[in-house]
Amino acid sequence: MKYDVIVIGCGMSGILAGIHLKNSGKKFIILEKADTLGGTWRDNTYPGLTCDVPSHAYTYSFEPNPEWSRVLPPGGEIQQYFQAVFDKYGIAEYVRFHTEIASAAWKGDAWELKDQHGQSYQGSVVVAATGVLHHPNYPQIKGLEDFGGHVIHSARWDHSVALDDQKIAIIGTGSTGVQIVSALAARSQVRHFQRTAQWIFPVENPAFTEEQRAEFRSNRDLLTYLQREPTYLANVERFTEAVLDPNSEQIQEIQKLCQENLDGSIQDPVLRQKLQPNYRAGCKRLIYSPDYYKAIQQPGSELITDGISQIEKSGVRTSDGVLHEVDIIVLATGFKTDRYVRPMNVTGLQGKTLEQAWSDVPTAYKSISVPDFPNFYFMNGPTSPVGNFSLIDTSEMQWGYISQLIERGEQAGVAGLSAKPEALAQYDHDRKQAAKGSVFGSGCNSWYLDKNGVPNTWPWSQSRFRQEMLAPVWQDFTHHQTEEVAA
Repeated sequence: MKYDVIVIGCGMSGILAGIHLKNSGKKFIILEKADTLGGTWRDNTYPGLTCDVPSHAYTYSFEPNPEWSRVLPPGGEIQQYFQAVFDKYGIAEYVRFHTEIASAAWKGDAWELKDQHGQSYQGSVVVAATGVLHHPNYPQIKGLEDFGGHVIHSARWDHSVALDDQKIAIIGTGSTGVQIVSALAARSQVRHFQRTAQWIFPVENPAFTEEQRAEFRSNRDLLTYLQREPTYLANVERFTEAVLDPNSEQIQEIQKLCQENLDGSIQDPVLRQKLQPNYRAGCKRLIYSPDYYKAIQQPGSELITDGISQIEKSGVRTSDGVLHEVDIIVLATGFKTDRYVRPMNVTGLQGKTLEQAWSDVPTAYKSISVPDFPNFYFMNGPTSPVGNFSLIDTSEMQWGYISQLIERGEQAGVAGLSAKPEALAQYDHDRKQAAKGSVFGSGCNSWYLDKNGVPNTWPWSQSRFRQEMLAPVWQDFTHHQTEEVAA
């Protein structure tokens, strides 16, 4: 069977694509390597998991949710939301789970994909909705395999391991590490190993009352308003404009609020100095937390800033020679953020592979298309916007763009479309120049940076991205004819 569209991945973006494809009447299939949907929100189930985007903003535009329990939604509720949407729109019949794609090859007028079992799938268009946060990063720490207790990566949480009254080492100080410390400090003795201090933005996370949820259920206009609440949208735009200049007034204001949060929350001057970042706020992804500073000051908590020299059977030894005995080691060390569809082998025109195209760093024209890979489109792919705002909103904008590419190809009667090499080259030049001058390039070590130290993300405002996603610039795309492709 040949499909109009093959979607790879059944997380947030894949479900979104599936709903729109079903509504369009196209023949499509969604291929998912895991046994259920959800992507990031399926894989991450660690204690304290919370989205830092307001709950009502973290929904599909067409499917508001009146049932959120809190202002910032817990991870489990987000997974339940995606499951409910998946069920409501009847996407299950279009999905094949336990199907990991090993290769994809352009055959002149369509893509041929092969899964881990050798089964083939043919599709005119491939939409890679694999996201970026799905390959856990395991740090190379000497002796890690010798540890006598439990080692748990935050994205592969083992719920069979008892946590209460345990000594727990948490390695990593990003949002995940901060959330885990906050969740466990009252239950366990936490040892938080910090390589780099983080700016923490003050935030509250109150629960919605039953009365409020009842109002959300009965008042659809209110629910729709909350999805695109003006203050939130203004803050998103303000932040995405602020990052363009590390010395902008907005960045300075954000840093001031973070500094006041630190100074007002930490009484011990020694601990406060350990928690003091030495770079601009916004250079790394901002951390939003209502209770980390309280948690790290619990009697059983300790912040350790000496480097880790090795792991031993009974604990973590730091560079000062001290052995910190622990029962459990939690690796809150994030993901390999340059993988995208890899390790899948993708072959485009003239035998060119995606590995060759990405021999330096992963990139895609406006985050969507790679030259010489016709009808192969990314959602939340390389150079896509990332930050403290809703990626659902980003995915909806990207889908609007991709759907136009699909329709253009069908209407023009061509085999496929891909970005022109010169269009990608110009885009990358402009993007890199802007990124170098942004707060992302202002002097910190961040997962935003590629191997060359250049931020590999959208370096402009959210409104500019929204504007550019409204319609493709057709002269930036090659219209491939079947004959020329097959030649």
